[in-house]
Amino acid sequence: MALLCGVCNGLLPFGRCIRYAPDEPVTFNDKGIKYMRKVNFLLSFGFGAWLLLLAACGSSAGENDSGVAAGTGGGAKAGRKLVLAAYTTPREVYGRAIIPAFQRHWQQQSGQTLQFQESYMGSGAQSRAVEGGFEADVVALSLEPDVLRLVNSGQISSSWNSDALGGMVSRSIVVIGVRRGNPLGVRDWQDLARSGIRVLTPNVKMSGGAMWNVMALYGAAIRGRIQGVPANDENAAIAFLASVLANVRIMDKGARESLLSFEKGLGDVIITYENEILLGRKAGKDYEYIVPAATVRIDNPAAVVDAHAAQHKALDVAAAFVAFLRTPEVQAMYVTEGGLRPVVSDLAPALTAHFPAVTDLFTVADLGGWPSVVPALFGTGGVYDKALAAARKK
Repeated sequence: MALLCGVCNGLLPFGRCIRYAPDEPVTFNDKGIKYMRKVNFLLSFGFGAWLLLLAACGSSAGENDSGVAAGTGGGAKAGRKLVLAAYTTPREVYGRAIIPAFQRHWQQQSGQTLQFQESYMGSGAQSRAVEGGFEADVVALSLEPDVLRLVNSGQISSSWNSDALGGMVSRSIVVIGVRRGNPLGVRDWQDLARSGIRVLTPNVKMSGGAMWNVMALYGAAIRGRIQGVPANDENAAIAFLASVLANVRIMDKGARESLLSFEKGLGDVIITYENEILLGRKAGKDYEYIVPAATVRIDNPAAVVDAHAAQHKALDVAAAFVAFLRTPEVQAMYVTEGGLRPVVSDLAPALTAHFPAVTDLFTVADLGGWPSVVPALFGTGGVYDKALAAARKK
């Protein structure tokens, strides 16, 4: 039995909803932007009761695809536990492939069984949950600033990204999802600013995917890749972003929720991760996607939450799990089971041949790096706030 929020259907680790914050834009309508009122559900029983219930939900152990049994039967050593806090979109690849593979690997290496407890939600919300006391041993998030929040809080070591891959474990790109046959003839970002087109993208206050989407739109504009928008013209780039936001009808709390809305028939197009579209198509969905001429490369980090892993005496298994994510075996899983692009270059070419090339694939570094991008684009009064204010007036 799990304690669930009546609004977002998510776990309530602190007796309150951590996915919705006051005055965050959730939906747009023809008259402007509506706002979700503050949600703050207090439970009649305390945090300790929630901890007891958590043990009964969200775990991967015993009867799973890996064939590794929980407990100490079969001559195995006493079991271990690891708590994973991840963003929403790689839920399937972790639950169905990576976690079972690591359970087998860990038992072969140590003789110990391993149980996982998993939590999935928008990257920003997940990061804030861990910062607020959710005791994850490992985080796998959408973007680096959500890890840096936990570095700044003292929960993750400042050396988390000192490896050759800068702490990253997977990649993707921002694309445009369209209905079968692309009935509206969408070819690039500028088409999303056309009058009457209905666009889906998540809420930047909760979703790392939403932040990537904004960076893709703004980055393409500022680089002169949008028809009618001069390069390096910030005001023109903001105006273009505002024109797209004015066409947004729903801002869900995460990329996965946004795609589910699209699958229910809402919207004409969706701005999302390439891997989300690929997973949906693999599951039989008939939408298609457009790779814009210019888009941003998405880099997804993972890190040990040192403070919690040490408290749980799980530093060794947490570090081993994060290292495992960068092995060729798991990098291939990200590709084949998760639709993600790898961070290593030595995979068999056949595994990645299906990924379309991008004419102008830029990175966060090309936009000035995270220390510049976060305040400039997403800070109070920044690019996004200005574009959103202008969108309200359209």
